[in-house]
Amino acid sequence: MRSTLLVFASLLFITCQERQTTLYDVIIRNGMIYDGSGSKPFRGDMALQADTIAAIGDLSSAKGKKEIDATGLALAPGFINMLSWADGTLLKDGRAMSDIKQGVTLEVFGEGLTAYPVKRKVKGVDSLWTSLDGYYKWLMKKGINPNVASFVGATTIRMHEIGNENRAATPDELNRMKSLVKQAMEEGAMGLGTSLIYAPAIYASTTELIELSKTAQQYGGSYITHMRSESDLILEALDEALKIGREASIPVEIYHLKINHSRNWNKIDTILNKIDSAQKAGLKVTANMYPYMASATDLAERVPKWAMAGSFKTVKKRFANAEQRRKIIHEMQVGFPQKNSDPANVMLLGFRNDSLHRLYQGKRLDEVARLHGKDADETVLDLLVKDRSKKTAAVYFLQSEENVKRMMKLPFVSFGSDAGAPATEKPFTDQGIHPRAYGTFSRVLGRFVRDEKILSLQEAIRRMTSLPASNLKLKARGALKTGYFADVVIFNPDLIQDHATYEKPHQYATGVEHVFVNGVHVLNKGEHTGAKPGRAIRGPGYIPKN
Repeated sequence: MRSTLLVFASLLFITCQERQTTLYDVIIRNGMIYDGSGSKPFRGDMALQADTIAAIGDLSSAKGKKEIDATGLALAPGFINMLSWADGTLLKDGRAMSDIKQGVTLEVFGEGLTAYPVKRKVKGVDSLWTSLDGYYKWLMKKGINPNVASFVGATTIRMHEIGNENRAATPDELNRMKSLVKQAMEEGAMGLGTSLIYAPAIYASTTELIELSKTAQQYGGSYITHMRSESDLILEALDEALKIGREASIPVEIYHLKINHSRNWNKIDTILNKIDSAQKAGLKVTANMYPYMASATDLAERVPKWAMAGSFKTVKKRFANAEQRRKIIHEMQVGFPQKNSDPANVMLLGFRNDSLHRLYQGKRLDEVARLHGKDADETVLDLLVKDRSKKTAAVYFLQSEENVKRMMKLPFVSFGSDAGAPATEKPFTDQGIHPRAYGTFSRVLGRFVRDEKILSLQEAIRRMTSLPASNLKLKARGALKTGYFADVVIFNPDLIQDHATYEKPHQYATGVEHVFVNGVHVLNKGEHTGAKPGRAIRGPGYIPKN
């Protein structure tokens, strides 16, 4: 009898102990935790339950349905890509491979051109989107790996009402444009985004942008801008951005902060002093950047902006008109409104035209001009016409490494790839691409943090997480805190490395071991799991529909 009672008591004790053991979906053990605040890391465990960080600390008495040993690894909030063009690549491949392998869990769209608003000319039921809400629903139906957020593109709004014309908006057009901003903000846009160096965005006046920004400001949004110039007129462009911020009472963020052409590199002190003065005067000013000395944009950026107005058919006729062509070439040669870069500093990424792509992809413009048998300016016009495109892509080697490093140290600067999120497979590998698409975040953490010690690891992680999350006014994201969404990256700080180069850009970064998006394991030991738990993250003015 006594023996039976002892056995029963032992079983009861074991059962009570089991009941006291907390069971989580996931426990990550023994990692070095960088919480995103910029504070020193600490060693500990982290538990995930559903889509939430459930506990952080010593969880030795708890159990997980899945457990990961993170000994020797860093745990950080998922990284935020503040300038992403994955709004296009996600439609082809929802995995976002180049970014998820770097720990990016949120893609932020909006540099002037956005997937909405758009007019559709489809009879009957339209299966595509026309608005931000429709675009998000389309992505969610498709299934995507990362979370997504978006500004509303001022260029797209202008094109919606005015097309590609080089003229001011009429009062009625401006009112309709403001209504489109209002709709986008109520559907969850983060604010207004511009790309003022490009046509037709460049045709918008400062007054027009102030009026659109005022509408975004009413919903708690911000103004994020690719300024009108990053070269000879950069000071004037910065003044305009700050003026829009002041007059619309709206926070300002500068896309890919940089200074192009060696003749302008010494302007960095003036630029940083202007930003500092604006900040001290009460204007919230932030910026983002990518860690490369070369940018990537369109070959057409060498052509005067007035010459690119209208449809491609109109542009082609303009290039073919002898008098207008002479004027275009003259302005390209004399440098109006600013001097063009040396053709040797321009690499052609690819063409829509197969024959051009085979001949010239990956070559510098000076070499292409020699092969073409004309000077660089004539060659550019001929290539654009033959390629039937305003968007022929090129890399421009125009920045100073010293300036890049100096800007990287600024506490208000976050990071963005200014690229889509491709995979190392077709159709993505058919075209050239800037290596930033595959290496931005890993390059910061590998080269600039570990190797060159430009930043501490905790500060770099802050800039990739809580800083942009705060600027976007995100709730419960951008930090490792109990109750926050479980967007988590686990990586090896000793091994994280970018591998993409200008010559061979389609190469994944390495060193990221695990990634969780909304608590779902999407990267396991460096390999994609096939899960697509990404969500649309709405801005501060979002009004849910009944």
